[in-house]
Formats: sequence, C-alpha cells, structure tokens
Amino acid sequence: MNLSLTQRLSAVFVALLLACCGASAWLQVRANAMHEKEVVQGLSRGLAAYIGRNALVADQSAIEPEALRQLFGQLMVLNPSVEVYLLDDTGRIRGHDAPSGHLIRDHVDLAPVKRLIDGGALPILGDDPRSASARKVFSAAPLRQGGYIYVVLMGETHDRLAAQATESSVMRTTLWSMALVAALGLVAGLVAFALITRPLRRLTQAMRQFNSGDVPQPAMVPAAPAPRDEIAALEAAFRQMADRLEAQWRTLKQQDQERREMVANISHDLRTPLASLHGYLETLSLKADKLGPEERQRYLAIALAQSVKVGGLAQSLFELARLEHGMVQAAPEAFSIVDLTQDVLEKFALPAQAKHLQLRAGLPPALPAVTADLGMIERVLTNLLDNAIRHTPAEGVVEVDLAYRDGKVAVTVSDNGPGIPPALRESIFQRPFPSGGAHRGGGLGLLIVQRMLQLNHSQVRLVEGGSGTTLCFELRVAGLPKSMG
Repeated sequence: MNLSLTQRLSAVFVALLLACCGASAWLQVRANAMHEKEVVQGLSRGLAAYIGRNALVADQSAIEPEALRQLFGQLMVLNPSVEVYLLDDTGRIRGHDAPSGHLIRDHVDLAPVKRLIDGGALPILGDDPRSASARKVFSAAPLRQGGYIYVVLMGETHDRLAAQATESSVMRTTLWSMALVAALGLVAGLVAFALITRPLRRLTQAMRQFNSGDVPQPAMVPAAPAPRDEIAALEAAFRQMADRLEAQWRTLKQQDQERREMVANISHDLRTPLASLHGYLETLSLKADKLGPEERQRYLAIALAQSVKVGGLAQSLFELARLEHGMVQAAPEAFSIVDLTQDVLEKFALPAQAKHLQLRAGLPPALPAVTADLGMIERVLTNLLDNAIRHTPAEGVVEVDLAYRDGKVAVTVSDNGPGIPPALRESIFQRPFPSGGAHRGGGLGLLIVQRMLQLNHSQVRLVEGGSGTTLCFELRVAGLPKSMG
C-alpha cells in the first residue's frame, strides 16, 4: 500500500484515538462501577449487623430452615437488590432464600468477610453464592452464637435491572457523546497533521523541482525559521544546500567555459608560430638550392625564434597545469626584495634598450626583508616586466616601485602602453586572451603570476587610473605573524 506520510500519520492517529477512546470508555465504566460499589457498600455496611440484632431470635439454632427462608424472603422483599445468607464459622451456607437451582456455591470465603469486619478499605468484594466465579460487594456481621450474617448488596435483581439500564436512553446518550468527542478529536488531529506536514510537502515539492532542474525560489523558505521548528530548519537547510549546489554548478559551468576559451586562445597563439615555423622550414626545404647564405640564415633565425615561442608556450602550459593541480608548493624564506628586483631589472636591460624603453626603479633604502618563495617571486617579477616591455611602444617607460605599507612591501610594475580594455579588466587574471590584436590581453603569464602569488598568500591587482597599465602585489615582511600579513 503506497501511502503518503500524512496518510500514514493519520492512520496511526486514528488507530491510537480509537484505542484511547475504547480504553477511556472501559476505564470510565469500571471506575463508575467501582464507585457505585464503594458507595453501596459504605451505605449498607451495617445492614448485616442490624439484621443480626433485630430479625433473628436469640437462639438461631432453633430456627427451622423453612422459617429462616421465610425470614430472609421477607427481608429481600423490603430491599429486592439484596440477598441474605446465614453462614457458619467455616463459611458454609446454613440458610438462604435463593430459588431452586440458583444457589451455585454452598461455601463462602471468609477472608473478605473478616477484612470488612476489621474495617478494611472499601470496596471489598466477596463470593456470590449464586455464581461460580462472580464477586460482589456485601455486608457481613458475626453472630454471638457463632457464624455470620452475609448480605450480598447487589444481587441478581440488581444485575437484571442494571442490564436493562444499559439499553436505556441515558446509556445511549453517553455512548453518542463519547462518539462525538472521538469524531471531533479525529477531525482536529487530521487538521493538525495536515498543518504540521505542510512544510514537508512543500519541501518535497521543492526537492522534486530541484531534481528536475527547476531550482525553487528563495521565497519558498522562511527567512528566519524558529530555532525549535525542526521541519522549518530542515527546509532552510535544504534551501541553503540547493543555493550552494546551484552556485557550485554555475562555477563549474563558468570554469568549463573559461577552460574552453583558454584552449581556443592557446590554440590561436600556438597556431601562428607553428604556421610560421612550418612555412619557413618548408621554404628552406623546397628552395634550398635557390636561397643565398644570408637569406637561408635569416629564414633559420626566424624558424628558431618561432620554435622558441612555441617552446615557451608549452612550458607555460605545463607550469600552469602544475600550479592548478597543487603539484607545486611554496617554500617561504626571508630575502631582500630590493636585491631581487635589481637582478630581474638587469635581465631586461638589453630587451628594453633594443625597444628604446626606459627602465626605472623606485627602490627606497633600508627596506625590510620579505617572506615568500624566492623562485616564485622572481618568476612573478619576470612575467610582469616581460609583459610590460612587450606591450609598451618605443620610447616608452617601464617602472618598478617598492614601498613599505602596514607590515607589507608593495611591489608596483607600471608602463605607459595602450593599457587593458575595460571589458577585460575583471577577468584578466582568470583566463587568457589571444596575444594578438590591437589591444593588450591577458596571457598565460598573468595566470601563472596570480597562482604563484596565491601560494604566497598574496594576489596581483590592477590599479585603476592613469595611462598604461599598473599592476601591484604585496609581500609580508619577514618576522611578522601571518595574521598581521
């Protein structure tokens, strides 16, 4: 049977409600019966003693059984609900007025009789001589000559009238009242279950929408669920999980798109030098006899330059892949950023001179040492200066400035080239762009710079304003804790 949670809860509730109503009815009937027995026995507790004092003669042994039967019959006429018995000291019945065949027992257990005489708590049930197993409230009193007067207070006549009363309008009204209460409780319980499980149904619908790709709107989840409302907390947790999964999915799609663009852009950068390399090598192969030594040497130099460019791109790809997959870890050490900057500037002195560029350095004295991976920072400076020199026109200026600020040394590399288009500024450190074209774009070098600086707890940023391009990053001063860096 495929039932929903609400239906299963409702079925369990109905079963429990019916069981509780049945138990309540049974307990109520039993409590009323016990209360009636206690009242009757309390009111008639002295009845047997009264009969013993006033209805019997002094010598009970002189009474004939028939006379005793007539006497008990007269007493039972006065109170039809009682049955009077005369017992000996062992509990055997010596006299009674039961119709023929109605007396089932000829002996009564005296233990309840003695407990009643001793003043025990009511109600006390004793044997019913007219039943094989029934026990009823009674009144009892000892006789001076021995034996007991034993009066069953709720006899056969009482039982017959009580059975008829169960079919009366009063009993039917009571049962209908209990049925009405049970029905109202059932309706209230079903409504309560519907209200309680409504958030679960809403959550189920949201999960189905999420599974089908239709992510639920934030308005479906309460903004501030009650701390003790487990269902609302579960719903809010699912919404947060859905938002997180959605954000991760968007990130993965964006990363996949960036990876596709990277492959396309790198393919573009590789295709140009490879085509040039192939063209010059093919020319040398086909026209080897027709080319002069100088022309052949020029073709070889161009082919070698293109092969170097392809090798550099391949090396950059390999290096970026190792950085992306965590195969490279930083080894921090203290070193002088001033000395490192001077060494890197010396490497670019000849390329800058060949393009008629000015290399300027702002190196303040007594600058403190920094803590980072020396090899990575050297590669960072090399890539930044290489980009600046390649994209700065002749007679331009490339400048490196160092400054101490708040426990860090800021390194700034700037040029007065064409700059970076506004459309590319936000993503220049996330994905490469083709190196060709009228405008400057980001390449593998800037991606490598960003990954290496991230390994050294820093990052490169583009400084807005001014002409050309200005890139800046910061390094923690040696000796300061990371929390201050």
